[in-house]
Amino acid sequence: MNNYLISISEAMEMVNTNVLSKKPEKILLKDALDLFLAEDVFSPINMPPFNQSAMDGFAVLFDETHQNNFTLVDEIKAGDNNKRKLNIGEAVRIFTGAPTPTNANAVIMQENTSVENGVLNIDDTLTDYKNIRLEGEQIKQKQIALQKGAKLNPAAIGFLATLGITEVSVHPKPKISIVITGNELVTPGTPLAFGQIYESNAIMLQTALAKKGFTDITLVKVKDDYNDTKTVLNNVIEQSDLVLISGGISVGDYDFVGKALLELKTQQIFYKIKQKPGKPLFFGKNQNTIIFALPGNPASALTCYYIYIESALQKIIGNPNYSKPTTTLTLSNEYIKKGTRGEFLKAKATGSEVEILGSQSSAMLNSFAQANALVYLEDDVKMVKKGEKVKTYIID
Repeated sequence: MNNYLISISEAMEMVNTNVLSKKPEKILLKDALDLFLAEDVFSPINMPPFNQSAMDGFAVLFDETHQNNFTLVDEIKAGDNNKRKLNIGEAVRIFTGAPTPTNANAVIMQENTSVENGVLNIDDTLTDYKNIRLEGEQIKQKQIALQKGAKLNPAAIGFLATLGITEVSVHPKPKISIVITGNELVTPGTPLAFGQIYESNAIMLQTALAKKGFTDITLVKVKDDYNDTKTVLNNVIEQSDLVLISGGISVGDYDFVGKALLELKTQQIFYKIKQKPGKPLFFGKNQNTIIFALPGNPASALTCYYIYIESALQKIIGNPNYSKPTTTLTLSNEYIKKGTRGEFLKAKATGSEVEILGSQSSAMLNSFAQANALVYLEDDVKMVKKGEKVKTYIID
């Protein structure tokens, strides 16, 4: 494996360049939340599909001679389908959402009216199409309703549903496999023997993915054995769009992941980044499967997830404009940096300020549990003082 340390900016660019969107598929609109359209969507109808009352009141046909008094001739409720016409000086009782008579030219809200002996009296100024939602006012048939790349949030899904659309073409969510390596790891709830630790990366990564809506996840555990590692990796690569491997990517005698990946003809795009934590991060491709081999230390793995894997996931689902949210905040405490690698520091952002937390070790999650941000310090930074501005990645 090539051990050349690339820069953080190079790593970000390589992920962005090498991860492609999944092939578009038609799925039900109800299942498309937070996905992105793979093609323009055109409206199959006018919306509204007919002239529609915007409120409860009375629809009238007025002219210069009929401004205040109208003969009440009918009632139209929402859902009625009679296409009646009015004569000059006539009115109908009407309710919100109901189709107005085809030639009605105003709706008067009921609070500005009174009815005596079948005659409607109004106390309001009449203007053309007052309180009438005109046919096609929101969108006309064959117009673009949403463009390719639009995010299908609840409002967008609701809008398409009003047009009668039930399916959309999107870049679907990936099938994800998480592979956990390490003989020393045991499942939480199991008594610990001397030399063992509880495995936390699986549930950490699963819940981080689930929070962003990615739930098609297969979890696989493998012992520190080369043949077992190679067999498991071969299987998950064949079955997955994205493979996340936890541990086994360093250079120890029992770290078999890198060797197995290359034996399986995985293309190495990079291995090792000039950063802390998360230096031994492998990124590669095998056929159409994207592979990240993460450091085993939990804080390192989670940092790499936030900085690189979240971006890859957004590329896979076709997000055209994604970039990790960053801001510049005022540091509320001093920090001395050791070494010459760029650092992502667990931090707590509050308003315009950010505090670098304690317990920055790559093995420690206690401060990560309080963090909502990662302060980024460049390679050549040695110290940042209270009151200085620092680049901050917002995590959620």
